[in-house]
Amino acid sequence: MRFSAQVVWLMWWTVCVAEETCSKSEITIENGFFSEYEPTYSLNKETQYQCKPGYVTPDGKTSGPVTCLESGWSPQPTCIKSCDMPVFENAKAKSNGTWFKLNDKLDYECHDGYKSQDGRAGSIVCGNDGWSHKPVCYEIECKIPEIEDNLNTQPKKDKYRVGDVLKFFCTQKLQRVGPDSVQCYDFGWSPNLPTCKEQTQQCSPPPQLLNGKVKETQKENYEHNDLVEYVCNPRFLMKGVNKIQCVDGQWTDLPICIEVETTCGDIPELNYGYAVQTSNPPYHHGDSVQFSCREGFTMIGQKSVTCISGLWTQLPQCIATDELQKCKHSLTIREPNPLYEIEFDHNEKISYKCRGKLEQKHSTCINGRWDPELTCTEVQMQSCPPPPQIPNAHNMATTVNYQDGEKVSVVCQDNYIIQDAEEIVCKDGRWQSIPHCVEKSPCPQPPQIEHGTIKSSQFSEEMDEPLKPEVYVHGTKLNYICEDGFRISGKDEITCHMGKWSSPPRCVDPKENCGPPPAIDNGDMTTFPTSEYAPGSSVEYQCQSLYVLEGNKVITCRYGQWSEPPKCLDVCMVSEETMRKHNIQLGWSSKKKRYFQTRETVQFQCNPGYRRQTSQQTFRATCWDGKLTYPVCV
Repeated sequence: MRFSAQVVWLMWWTVCVAEETCSKSEITIENGFFSEYEPTYSLNKETQYQCKPGYVTPDGKTSGPVTCLESGWSPQPTCIKSCDMPVFENAKAKSNGTWFKLNDKLDYECHDGYKSQDGRAGSIVCGNDGWSHKPVCYEIECKIPEIEDNLNTQPKKDKYRVGDVLKFFCTQKLQRVGPDSVQCYDFGWSPNLPTCKEQTQQCSPPPQLLNGKVKETQKENYEHNDLVEYVCNPRFLMKGVNKIQCVDGQWTDLPICIEVETTCGDIPELNYGYAVQTSNPPYHHGDSVQFSCREGFTMIGQKSVTCISGLWTQLPQCIATDELQKCKHSLTIREPNPLYEIEFDHNEKISYKCRGKLEQKHSTCINGRWDPELTCTEVQMQSCPPPPQIPNAHNMATTVNYQDGEKVSVVCQDNYIIQDAEEIVCKDGRWQSIPHCVEKSPCPQPPQIEHGTIKSSQFSEEMDEPLKPEVYVHGTKLNYICEDGFRISGKDEITCHMGKWSSPPRCVDPKENCGPPPAIDNGDMTTFPTSEYAPGSSVEYQCQSLYVLEGNKVITCRYGQWSEPPKCLDVCMVSEETMRKHNIQLGWSSKKKRYFQTRETVQFQCNPGYRRQTSQQTFRATCWDGKLTYPVCV
């Protein structure tokens, strides 16, 4: 009996051991707190912690999980300082992020017509007290120009902003020497202001243009304000102003003819038509091909196409002659001057007058459409001032005005590169889309690669290290070669572009096996990894709940390297604090959700009593990898 009692006591002692637990008192969360009230948690139990306003978890969320393990709480709850995307005035951010960590830098760029203390662009840094400073872009003004006595200006203002146009008139029947108008840009007035003179001088014959010629027959003498137009030779493209002008005995700046190396592909095929004259490729810039239509078809459009900078211009159409559409006149034309016919055949020409006008207008019926359109509405075409002389661009000083829709190509000086569009456009009486010519930044020493060296035309492999250049100019190209037994993976060439090298290649052993596959954030492999994989082996990834996979879910071992693994794109959690700051709320279709997957659309609307400050499109924001751009209401 005593023996059996001992057995019972031992069994009871074995079962009734103290259960391991974790206590919240064991851990302190700086700038955060536990969001649940239980004081202790059993082994492997998970709870949530919350960060204070202005702080986020390391992955950018306002809360995170923590689990009770045998070793204690894991992972360590962490709340780091964060900064929301600020609301910019007269500027835009160069990042799509919605939050930023401590010491993160955010670059911004001022809108056209505005600049910061550092120029058109600047940056702010996320600190313990928020952003380092408020990004300020103030409006650029052009100084009121000093005008000579015989020159009148219009309009007269106390302030001239970017885009303002100033027109000039000479008094006392004097002749204007220079442009009749100038425009205010972020770099000042351009072109230079005119003067007024009693007498002006003639010009000698116009200068010769390298790789180009004067379009018309030349004269011996040219009067003040006479124009001469140039064309470039075949295979050359014109940059700058195509016309020069005689201004008081001096010609304005010549354009530039630049050789175009790109060629066009095969002659395009024309449905129900054919090329009249064909030649063998390649087809260079300026080459033209003429087309004809088959019998029974009529051509609509230009009968030839031209190779321009590597692309053919638009093809004509061949329409069955018996299917050509007729034209009808509109009532707006019939009322002021009746046209008694109801329909007009293709290629039929008409003349008409508008009520109260002596001028006769002409139009032609082209397959059901009038060319030009029949109208009695006077369209006031505004001319633009002569194009500006952009700093660090090739000279293109002229006094010629341009019409709405006309364009001028800009070429930067040597050692400068163009930013934004290469053409400026005349629109609504002002030049738009003004580019900048920025200095080409050199690159430092090129990156080293394992099992490889650089082979450059500038120096041989045997050249001493001190003789190699310290910096490399913009546009420099360098090539890599691999050691014996290794092969190049990727393009063997790198290029210096604005101070940065392009990505270098790798030297890989074609017989080498692959190590363990790379781990990915917020995702796992579907199989347990091993230490080594043979060439051609594959593994598959899957994302954790709510995360969206981007890229190939299967990667393969080739030449000792795994192919590019996929990414698991983060979910977006709508920030109540940001919505409060931006005076917005979730739209009815999004109200029930707080988490949105990548590519999901979040509908916002203004709070009652507020109106949109950002465009309507911004109120349908798309989540991308945990980042969301919020609209603004004021």
